[in-house]
Amino acid sequence: METQLRLIKKYPNRRLYDTRTSSYITLADVKQMVLKHEEFQVIDAKSGDDLTRPILLQIILEEESSGSPMFSADVLSQLIRTYGDAMQGMMGTYLERNVTAFQDMQKSLQAQSQKLYGDGAKVPAEMWTQFMSMQGPAMQGLMQAYMENSQKMFAQLQEQMQGQARNMFTGFQFPGFPNATKPGSGPEDKA
Repeated sequence: METQLRLIKKYPNRRLYDTRTSSYITLADVKQMVLKHEEFQVIDAKSGDDLTRPILLQIILEEESSGSPMFSADVLSQLIRTYGDAMQGMMGTYLERNVTAFQDMQKSLQAQSQKLYGDGAKVPAEMWTQFMSMQGPAMQGLMQAYMENSQKMFAQLQEQMQGQARNMFTGFQFPGFPNATKPGSGPEDKA
Protein backbone atom coordinates (compact mmCIF):
# COMPACT_ATOMS: atom_id res chain seq x y z
CA MET A 1 0.00 0.00 0.00
CA GLU A 2 1.49 3.31 -1.08
CA THR A 3 1.36 6.13 1.45
CA GLN A 4 0.09 9.46 0.25
CA LEU A 5 2.13 12.59 0.85
CA ARG A 6 0.66 14.53 3.75
CA LEU A 7 0.04 18.15 2.79
CA ILE A 8 0.41 20.92 5.36
CA LYS A 9 -0.60 24.46 4.43
CA LYS A 10 1.03 27.45 6.11
CA TYR A 11 -1.15 30.53 6.31
CA PRO A 12 0.00 34.16 6.61
CA ASN A 13 -0.96 34.14 10.30
CA ARG A 14 1.82 31.52 10.75
CA ARG A 15 -0.68 28.76 11.44
CA LEU A 16 -0.18 25.31 9.96
CA TYR A 17 -3.18 23.45 8.58
CA ASP A 18 -3.08 19.66 8.10
CA THR A 19 -5.23 18.84 5.08
CA ARG A 20 -5.43 15.15 6.07
CA THR A 21 -7.00 15.79 9.48
CA SER A 22 -8.63 19.11 8.52
CA SER A 23 -7.22 20.77 11.61
CA TYR A 24 -4.61 23.26 12.68
CA ILE A 25 -1.38 21.79 14.01
CA THR A 26 1.76 23.03 15.73
CA LEU A 27 5.48 22.65 15.05
CA ALA A 28 5.47 19.95 17.75
CA ASP A 29 2.97 17.99 15.63
CA VAL A 30 5.21 18.36 12.57
CA LYS A 31 8.15 17.16 14.68
CA GLN A 32 6.12 14.06 15.58
CA MET A 33 5.53 13.41 11.87
CA VAL A 34 9.28 13.54 11.32
CA LEU A 35 9.91 11.17 14.22
CA LYS A 36 7.31 8.75 12.80
CA HIS A 37 8.97 8.94 9.35
CA GLU A 38 5.77 10.29 7.77
CA GLU A 39 6.12 11.81 4.31
CA PHE A 40 4.82 15.37 4.27
CA GLN A 41 5.21 18.67 2.49
CA VAL A 42 4.56 22.15 3.85
CA ILE A 43 3.39 24.71 1.30
CA ASP A 44 2.52 28.37 1.51
CA ALA A 45 -1.29 28.53 1.30
CA LYS A 46 -1.20 31.72 -0.75
CA SER A 47 1.74 31.27 -3.16
CA GLY A 48 2.10 27.48 -3.22
CA ASP A 49 5.84 27.73 -2.46
CA ASP A 50 7.42 24.72 -0.78
CA LEU A 51 8.19 25.63 2.85
CA THR A 52 9.20 22.18 4.08
CA ARG A 53 12.90 23.03 4.58
CA PRO A 54 12.22 26.32 6.45
CA ILE A 55 9.77 24.51 8.75
CA LEU A 56 12.31 21.74 9.43
CA LEU A 57 14.97 24.37 10.12
CA GLN A 58 12.57 26.10 12.51
CA ILE A 59 12.12 22.81 14.40
CA ILE A 60 15.91 22.39 14.58
CA LEU A 61 16.23 25.97 15.86
CA GLU A 62 13.70 25.27 18.62
CA GLU A 63 15.50 22.04 19.55
CA GLU A 64 18.85 23.82 19.62
CA SER A 65 17.39 26.58 21.81
CA SER A 66 15.85 24.24 24.36
CA GLY A 67 18.32 23.00 26.92
CA SER A 68 20.68 20.52 25.30
CA PRO A 69 21.88 21.69 21.89
CA MET A 70 23.54 19.28 19.50
CA PHE A 71 25.81 21.82 17.80
CA SER A 72 28.44 24.00 19.44
CA ALA A 73 28.83 27.64 18.39
CA ASP A 74 32.09 26.63 16.70
CA VAL A 75 30.39 23.96 14.56
CA LEU A 76 27.60 26.36 13.61
CA SER A 77 30.19 28.99 12.65
CA GLN A 78 32.04 26.46 10.51
CA LEU A 79 28.81 25.45 8.78
CA ILE A 80 28.00 29.09 8.04
CA ARG A 81 31.47 29.53 6.52
CA THR A 82 30.81 26.76 3.99
CA TYR A 83 27.88 28.65 2.45
CA GLY A 84 28.99 30.26 -0.80
CA ASP A 85 32.20 28.23 -0.77
CA ALA A 86 33.09 26.07 -3.75
CA MET A 87 32.84 23.03 -1.46
CA GLN A 88 29.27 23.82 -0.28
CA GLY A 89 27.61 21.10 -2.36
CA MET A 90 30.17 18.52 -1.34
CA MET A 91 29.80 19.49 2.34
CA GLY A 92 26.04 18.90 2.19
CA THR A 93 26.56 15.45 0.67
CA TYR A 94 29.30 14.68 3.20
CA LEU A 95 27.07 15.63 6.15
CA GLU A 96 24.12 13.70 4.73
CA ARG A 97 26.21 10.53 4.34
CA ASN A 98 27.57 10.87 7.87
CA VAL A 99 24.12 11.35 9.40
CA THR A 100 22.88 8.31 7.45
CA ALA A 101 25.83 6.23 8.66
CA PHE A 102 25.17 7.36 12.24
CA GLN A 103 21.48 6.39 11.91
CA ASP A 104 22.50 2.98 10.55
CA MET A 105 24.75 2.50 13.58
CA GLN A 106 21.87 3.51 15.87
CA LYS A 107 19.49 1.06 14.17
CA SER A 108 22.07 -1.68 14.61
CA LEU A 109 22.33 -0.94 18.34
CA GLN A 110 18.53 -0.96 18.62
CA ALA A 111 18.34 -4.29 16.81
CA GLN A 112 20.89 -5.74 19.21
CA SER A 113 18.92 -4.48 22.20
CA GLN A 114 15.74 -6.04 20.81
CA LYS A 115 17.56 -9.38 20.67
CA LEU A 116 18.48 -8.92 24.32
CA TYR A 117 15.11 -7.64 25.57
CA GLY A 118 12.69 -9.15 23.04
CA ASP A 119 11.22 -7.95 19.76
CA GLY A 120 8.30 -5.96 21.14
CA ALA A 121 10.17 -4.50 24.08
CA LYS A 122 10.89 -0.80 24.06
CA VAL A 123 14.06 -0.12 25.96
CA PRO A 124 13.52 2.72 28.47
CA ALA A 125 15.67 5.83 28.09
CA GLU A 126 17.30 5.21 31.49
CA MET A 127 18.48 1.79 30.33
CA TRP A 128 19.94 3.33 27.16
CA THR A 129 21.75 5.93 29.25
CA GLN A 130 23.13 3.24 31.56
CA PHE A 131 24.12 1.05 28.60
CA MET A 132 25.86 3.95 26.85
CA SER A 133 27.74 4.96 30.01
CA MET A 134 29.01 1.40 30.48
CA GLN A 135 29.95 1.26 26.80
CA GLY A 136 31.73 4.63 26.90
CA PRO A 137 35.23 3.49 25.94
CA ALA A 138 33.91 1.10 23.29
CA MET A 139 31.61 3.78 21.85
CA GLN A 140 34.42 6.34 21.86
CA GLY A 141 36.61 3.88 19.97
CA LEU A 142 33.80 3.20 17.51
CA MET A 143 33.15 6.90 16.97
CA GLN A 144 36.91 7.58 16.65
CA ALA A 145 37.21 4.91 13.95
CA TYR A 146 34.10 6.27 12.25
CA MET A 147 35.52 9.82 12.25
CA GLU A 148 38.89 8.63 10.93
CA ASN A 149 37.17 6.76 8.09
CA SER A 150 35.04 9.81 7.42
CA GLN A 151 38.14 12.01 7.21
CA LYS A 152 39.80 9.53 4.84
CA MET A 153 36.68 9.49 2.66
CA PHE A 154 36.66 13.30 2.55
CA ALA A 155 40.38 13.42 1.68
CA GLN A 156 39.88 10.86 -1.11
CA LEU A 157 36.98 12.88 -2.47
CA GLN A 158 39.15 15.99 -2.44
CA GLU A 159 41.98 14.18 -4.27
CA GLN A 160 39.54 12.89 -6.90
CA MET A 161 38.19 16.38 -7.49
CA GLN A 162 41.70 17.83 -7.79
CA GLY A 163 42.64 15.08 -10.26
CA GLN A 164 39.52 15.75 -12.31
CA ALA A 165 40.25 19.48 -12.31
CA ARG A 166 43.84 18.86 -13.48
CA ASN A 167 42.61 16.59 -16.27
CA MET A 168 39.90 19.04 -17.28
CA PHE A 169 42.29 21.98 -17.51
CA THR A 170 45.26 20.19 -19.05
CA GLY A 171 47.14 22.59 -21.30
CA PHE A 172 45.86 25.73 -19.60
CA GLN A 173 48.30 27.70 -17.55
CA PHE A 174 47.11 29.19 -14.28
CA PRO A 175 49.31 31.24 -11.95
CA GLY A 176 50.33 29.15 -8.95
CA PHE A 177 48.93 25.95 -10.45
CA PRO A 178 51.44 23.33 -11.60
CA ASN A 179 51.36 22.77 -15.34
CA ALA A 180 49.77 19.52 -16.35
CA THR A 181 50.83 18.30 -19.75
CA LYS A 182 49.15 15.96 -22.13
CA PRO A 183 50.88 12.65 -22.75
CA GLY A 184 53.20 13.03 -25.73
CA SER A 185 53.50 16.81 -25.44
CA GLY A 186 56.18 17.04 -22.73
CA PRO A 187 59.86 17.67 -23.49
CA GLU A 188 60.82 14.10 -22.55
CA ASP A 189 58.39 12.79 -25.19
CA LYS A 190 59.91 14.81 -28.04
CA ALA A 191 63.37 13.32 -27.86
